[in-house]
Amino acid sequence: MISKRLSELRKRKKWSLQYTADQLGIAKSTYAGYESGYRQPSLEAIKEIASLFETSVDYLLGMVDNSSFELEHKDKMKSLELTEKDLLAKVRLTIDGKSLSQDELNQFIAFIRVKREVEAKR
Repeated sequence: MISKRLSELRKRKKWSLQYTADQLGIAKSTYAGYESGYRQPSLEAIKEIASLFETSVDYLLGMVDNSSFELEHKDKMKSLELTEKDLLAKVRLTIDGKSLSQDELNQFIAFIRVKREVEAKR
């Protein structure tokens, strides 16, 4: 299953075997082996390939039939949306191993708002 999907995804992007292998940092023969079914990629390699093709590991492994990561996970991503109140109350952000204070969180939110205003005026 994975070999067929790898080939389909690569051809859809109109990439050569060499280009795809170069993007993954592996030999062309290694990637060609994945597509032919002669070699089985490691889990880490599958994750990298999924990222390169902007799809999910589940799709590559044949567990789902939708190659679009965005469509498959759209509902999950909606559940991750946080309001300012949620952010301040429920999320503990850390930078360099140190939690942000309430004041730093407020400054972070203010910065994003100003940045958006500036970008909207462009």
